[in-house]
Amino acid sequence: MNDGMTLRGGWNVEYNYAVGTTGKKFFDALIEKKIIAPKCSKCGLVMLPPRSFCERCFVPAEEWVEVGREGTIQAFTIVPVKFESLPEPPYAIAYVLLDGADTALVNFIRKVDLSDLGAAAKKLSIGKRVRVVFEKRRKGTINDFHYELIETGQARRQRSKK
Repeated sequence: MNDGMTLRGGWNVEYNYAVGTTGKKFFDALIEKKIIAPKCSKCGLVMLPPRSFCERCFVPAEEWVEVGREGTIQAFTIVPVKFESLPEPPYAIAYVLLDGADTALVNFIRKVDLSDLGAAAKKLSIGKRVRVVFEKRRKGTINDFHYELIETGQARRQRSKK
């Protein structure tokens, strides 16, 4: 029986993550402003985030391809609460299917007005196109780039009228 009791808890865990040779190759490419992904030699699946083995065929994924710098939002969320080690809220993150990839890669979406969460959610709808924007200083981490919405002609004209 549920009597409505709740317990307050928390989880603060710092750790080091071994990226292995596959992750290292991906992160090294980010420093060079490239997003690369392993491609399965058997079925052709292009996987982001990168994997050492094809998730469908279970064969080593040893070929690498560069994927596009634009893609389509597959899922997103706007985070309105503070989480340790993450940006001040609100912020938006999205799974984006980059052109040339078969699986989506998550990262922050920047340059979206998040002051009205409902309006922001409409702007960040599934199917919207985004571009990859690399940071000036890259360190070989997932934070070396973020996504920005690609404005349609109509949105661009409305903004220029203001």
